[in-house]
Amino acid sequence: MSTPPPPSSARPTLQDGLRFAFGTLTVLPVHVTRWDRQAARAGMRSAPVAGAVVGLCAAALGALLLLLGSGPLLAAVGSAAVPAALTRGLHLDGLADTADGLGSAKPAATALDIMKQSDIGPFGVITLLFVLLAQVAVYAQLYAAGWAHGALAALVSAVAARLALTLASRAGVPAARPGGLGAAVAGVLPVRGALLAALTGTLLCAAAGLALGPSGALHHGLAVLAALGSAQLLLAHCVRRFGGVTGDVFGALAETAATTALVVLALG
Repeated sequence: MSTPPPPSSARPTLQDGLRFAFGTLTVLPVHVTRWDRQAARAGMRSAPVAGAVVGLCAAALGALLLLLGSGPLLAAVGSAAVPAALTRGLHLDGLADTADGLGSAKPAATALDIMKQSDIGPFGVITLLFVLLAQVAVYAQLYAAGWAHGALAALVSAVAARLALTLASRAGVPAARPGGLGAAVAGVLPVRGALLAALTGTLLCAAAGLALGPSGALHHGLAVLAALGSAQLLLAHCVRRFGGVTGDVFGALAETAATTALVVLALG
């Protein structure tokens, strides 16, 4: 991303929030016009919208491959690859770095230095391997049941991933260090606003699940709740371990939530 624009004291518009969300959470060609706490607040409220766009793209590719005659496994790889491509792998990189930091058993300052290194250690490699295997396995199972099952899972998991980021941006969650995306968005949302966004997103995902019937609505709603719960457990651990959040931690939260949602959708 280019050099952030100077802060502004004006109230951010919806467009400012969407630009912040898409400009920081995707590689789509969106120019961030404001980089300040107010814009970050609006942006993190809009994060699930960016997730919905990523999820729709993942769903479209997976369903298209299946409808063109591919097997469920290739469709699964397509749906798993799209979020990685549309984030330039930043969330997966954050997951790997966070795994290395947590697995190092070093003091917080040393662990944060490990996370800043450009290479990936053994904990990161193992974590990435199993997370991606789990995602592809779930997509393959769901696409085998029909394109709508896999497509809905791609959409809901992507929204759940960004809802986890919205919740992690609530007041009371500190930044582990100055600078970076973690410091820019840490604590920008009031707790009530973050919880309202999480509830709204969960209900909308449940509504999407109605395409598969009433049980589908319940299943998809529960998948989002489980995703947010797992992300909150990881968030609490990272705050205790590192003293706060970083951009890498946000990436780890997104991947944890997305994978948890998919696993829940594969069960039952």
